[in-house]
Amino acid sequence: MPDTIERATSEIASPEELVRRAQALVPMIRDAQEETEASGRVSAEIFGAIRDQEIFKILLPKRYGGFEYGLDTFAEVGFEIARGCGSVGWVNSVTAMYHVFLGMYPEQAQDDVWGEDAGAVVAASFTPTGTVTAVKGGYSLTGKWMFCSGIDNCAWTIVGVTIPATSDDEPEGKAYALVRTSEFEMENNWNVVGLSGTGSKNIQCDDLFVPEHRFLPIEDTMSGKPPGAAVNDGPLYRIPLFAAMSCSLVAPIMGMAQGAIDEFIERTKGRTTRGAALSKPAPMAALPGIQLKLGEAMAAVDAARLLVDRDLKDIMETVSSGRELTIDQRARNKGDWGYAARLSVQAVDAIFAAGGGGALFKTARIQRYWRDTHAGSAHISMNWDAVGALYGRVTLGLPSGPAQF
Repeated sequence: MPDTIERATSEIASPEELVRRAQALVPMIRDAQEETEASGRVSAEIFGAIRDQEIFKILLPKRYGGFEYGLDTFAEVGFEIARGCGSVGWVNSVTAMYHVFLGMYPEQAQDDVWGEDAGAVVAASFTPTGTVTAVKGGYSLTGKWMFCSGIDNCAWTIVGVTIPATSDDEPEGKAYALVRTSEFEMENNWNVVGLSGTGSKNIQCDDLFVPEHRFLPIEDTMSGKPPGAAVNDGPLYRIPLFAAMSCSLVAPIMGMAQGAIDEFIERTKGRTTRGAALSKPAPMAALPGIQLKLGEAMAAVDAARLLVDRDLKDIMETVSSGRELTIDQRARNKGDWGYAARLSVQAVDAIFAAGGGGALFKTARIQRYWRDTHAGSAHISMNWDAVGALYGRVTLGLPSGPAQF
């Protein structure tokens, strides 16, 4: 780790201090972009540096040494990390968000992970493509799961499962199983054009025993009263999981767009046009078209951040006061965050269009931010057609449908 990054002290870091630490990590993360993309994963050095700066403590339960700060602080820090690299930002945010997820599990499951290592971080795959059969003391798990972002950096992984009905009169159940990552077989299939360094690989297992206390029914994650709330009494662990989860996606997406803006400003300030046959070289910064594209991009990211921050503060205030989030609030937030991702795409499109031929090189950071922002926005939870329609449907008084939000 470079000498310029100081190791965190044992004092409790304020939200402002955590933002500062994240900003201090950006140069190192940005300089390693090519290496991260080529290796297809976040390096142990970078992941360790983020952990050493206590970034992963933002949503960690206090009884394990965490800070239990709000989702707004979490998103602000996640935004800063993603300015350095889209892949690193994505892995940081999604795995850090799973601290809230694990904090909803029974106490024994939390102790299995954080009692062994308070710095442990968890990966996850939500689609219930696994099946289980009941056995003595737990379940036998078989399945294959996709898109396990950051799994190379995580000792534990949560996967979605289907629990068969015990009779014809009841439906099958859905739950999440907590498993040691080392117990899965990993398929190195992550060969993609965007977010290439997230290591979002496939995993699978066959007849793997998982004790009963490491299962969490999906209903518990949405109830506001999961088992973990009995020992973690802060508001974070009473927020319905899918009412908060998407902020871990939109925060790095906005950060990627800002990273493209940062890179463009740095490149453009000292750049001159080469000049065509009938013209002379001129400062790029003096061209009105360049100024307009930059202004458009900055306004888009600024608007996106304000929208997301407003919603996250509203979630924290609502749940902290003991009230439940309404369907209207949850639909609005889902729509807002999808729109913030759309604004981020508009921002990187403007920057890429103004980047000229230099932005086309594979070594150029602008094209990487452009690819990563588009890749992040392709996530189903950020899909504007889906979440925008959900927002409109709920506002018109129609049923929300099967969407989890």
